Amino acid sequence: MKRLISLDFFRGITIAGMIIVNDPGSWSHVYAPLLHAEWHGATPTDLVFPFFLFIVGVSITLSLSKLKSNPTSSIYIKILRRTLIIFGLGIFLSLFPNFDFENLRVAGVLQRIALVYLACSLLFLHSNFKSQLYIGIGLLILYWVLMMFIPFNGNPAGTLEPGENFAAWIDSFVVPGRMYQETWDPEGLFSTVPAIATGISGMLCGKLISELSKTSEKIIKLFFWGTIVLIVSHFWDYTFPINKHIWTSSYVLYSSGLAMIILAASMWIIDEKKYTSNIKFGLVFGSNAIVAYVLHGIVWRLFQFPIIGGVGFQKFWMDTGIGLGLSPKFVSLDWAIFYTLIIYMLVYQLYKRKIFIKI
Repeated sequence: MKRLISLDFFRGITIAGMIIVNDPGSWSHVYAPLLHAEWHGATPTDLVFPFFLFIVGVSITLSLSKLKSNPTSSIYIKILRRTLIIFGLGIFLSLFPNFDFENLRVAGVLQRIALVYLACSLLFLHSNFKSQLYIGIGLLILYWVLMMFIPFNGNPAGTLEPGENFAAWIDSFVVPGRMYQETWDPEGLFSTVPAIATGISGMLCGKLISELSKTSEKIIKLFFWGTIVLIVSHFWDYTFPINKHIWTSSYVLYSSGLAMIILAASMWIIDEKKYTSNIKFGLVFGSNAIVAYVLHGIVWRLFQFPIIGGVGFQKFWMDTGIGLGLSPKFVSLDWAIFYTLIIYMLVYQLYKRKIFIKI
């Protein structure tokens, strides 16, 4: 099967979205859609991370399919190596720039990506489509039962408050280091269980894409199942609310359903209609996605150095824009877009030289 350009584009746009929502000019001035939902519910920002995990799942199927019939030790070494590198990069970003090991946050975005990649890769190599489907559903049901029907630490079953829920309680015992929210962490270990189901949803879609011969059939199937999954998520939301912070089962279905629909739309535009004249932005980010993410976590430091009137360029940008009478939120968004373009220019240097760093 030839390379799926639409998947590269989807991956790239997702990474660009991550950078935009992670790097406003000021966290005090951010438009609501670019913030995570305070608790229950979901904003566009809440879709970025699960979209990437979904894409990881699709990529696993497309890249490992030919190796599945006879997996060798080198395949497992490659999977383990990639897992450790991604996890290690996450730890590095947690420590950067002060390298304060006493306050190290072990949980994180790249760390979760690494764990999901490891679990889904091993599952893919040792199970068929039906088993993967059942395991994915089983993980979502198990998480729902534990979160909603098991009392914990003196709290009644079904307590879903920030820092007071079954996942946070488990994480308080098993997650080392500093929690992102002091008493709980949105990338905690226990909520990585349903995140694995997000990766599995991508694996299942990857199977559908690789087996159907006609692009139009793939698109129709993805649209159909994406819509069904999205509908089911809204029904489940009534009893187990859509919530990114604790990665609820309804949230998995909601984000995966939307990811299927967006991937189908990308395939229709790019692979079916061959509209490829204005997709380079996505392809550049998608070709070195992890590199772009790591760079965005490092380069920001350069803009904090006090080189203009005793302040960094980022603060200078905000102060100047606000001083000109512009809306603070508008100036903050402009900075996020500007910073994303800076990272784009860096990864473009790799792209035009056909350097694709395989992490």
